[in-house]
Amino acid sequence: MKLLALLIFVAMYVLMTIRMKQRVWIVLGAALIYLLLGILPLSSIPEAVNWNALMMIAGTMVIVDYFIGSRMPNRIADLLLDKSKNVMWVTIYMSLFAGAVSAFIDNVATVLMVAPVGLAICHKLKISPVGMLLSIAVSSNLQGAATLVGDTTSIMLGAYAHMDFLDFFWMNGRPGIFFAVELGALATVPVMMILFRKDREPVESREKTKVTDYTPSVLLIAVVVALIGASFFKNKPDITNGLICCLTAVIAIICDVLRTRSWAHTRHALRSVDVETLALLFCLFLVIAGITEAGVVDDAASLIASAGGSNLFLLYTIIVWGSVLFSAFIDNIPYVATMLPIITGITGQLGIAPYLLYFGLLTGATLGGNITPVGASANITAVGLLKRQGYEVSFRDFMRIGLPFTLTAVMVGYLFIWFVWK
Repeated sequence: MKLLALLIFVAMYVLMTIRMKQRVWIVLGAALIYLLLGILPLSSIPEAVNWNALMMIAGTMVIVDYFIGSRMPNRIADLLLDKSKNVMWVTIYMSLFAGAVSAFIDNVATVLMVAPVGLAICHKLKISPVGMLLSIAVSSNLQGAATLVGDTTSIMLGAYAHMDFLDFFWMNGRPGIFFAVELGALATVPVMMILFRKDREPVESREKTKVTDYTPSVLLIAVVVALIGASFFKNKPDITNGLICCLTAVIAIICDVLRTRSWAHTRHALRSVDVETLALLFCLFLVIAGITEAGVVDDAASLIASAGGSNLFLLYTIIVWGSVLFSAFIDNIPYVATMLPIITGITGQLGIAPYLLYFGLLTGATLGGNITPVGASANITAVGLLKRQGYEVSFRDFMRIGLPFTLTAVMVGYLFIWFVWK
């Protein structure tokens, strides 16, 4: 059954690579096969689906639609255009901005908040938004590992290793993973300069956009503050962040109806929810749960851990780069959950502190999702937004940006963590 589950999973990815337009139906088919064969029991569906992520995406999409309608993204675009020499630097600034935001809130929420600004800029400049939005997505994934609240895997590590928010910055007298991630982010700037070297058209914004309503902007800021605040509460419900986003969306609807005395904007905001992206994520959660239930994730984690033996450098290297490869195709949450106790056991046997391997695991597992368009929820969201704008993104299109981003950022983090924590 384990081999069958793996073969179905590989076939799913091959088909998605060839037929990206039908990716939802392909993943749905794989999920149904798992359910019909009993690889994933029907009773496991409620636990398999990350309802928190789906609620966050749906709620934030509604708020973002009001945000776009207020014309605030266009106003921010004007300010960025004033500060940029050319199209290449606009893309770089947008990527760095997305990364900075993503260090403190969920990657998907970051993409949904920052992407409208990128789209507004591209609309003003009359250029394709593909490169800019994909850069925003991979940058948000990159810096999600910088702090305790930036990504689910960071939260998992903090809870497991009893680390607090400040430990990501400075721990046991040494710089924490925050600096490894930020150095990796800075190292991607030359990569972007090479990727977008031809985008040298000068930019300017002659007409300044007037914002029509500041309420959506205030609500978006409130969401960010609430998500950060919620991260400090222990033993909170798993759907806390999703509830915050959905409740804020309801508040946005109420405020708009009271202000305009019309339901027109509300209908538009509800239609803006990308059902296809939500369906794709829903089905992917089932597929990942299926191969986890079959034991594929456990076997992969054990294989990676055992390959290093007692050689610490080799073990560290295999954990980092093995996690990169694994997370390019598999959701990193079950993988990290499996690897943490394995690392604790290995370091206990070697008689060393586990933090070197903890940070290596987080670096590889979090950044590895940037290689493929379905390796992380933020990537799926960005590709979905582009599709709604009429732009199809293939595996090759995404990897042209995601692969050099990933290799550069991981290499810098890999070296920094080794020399600081060995």
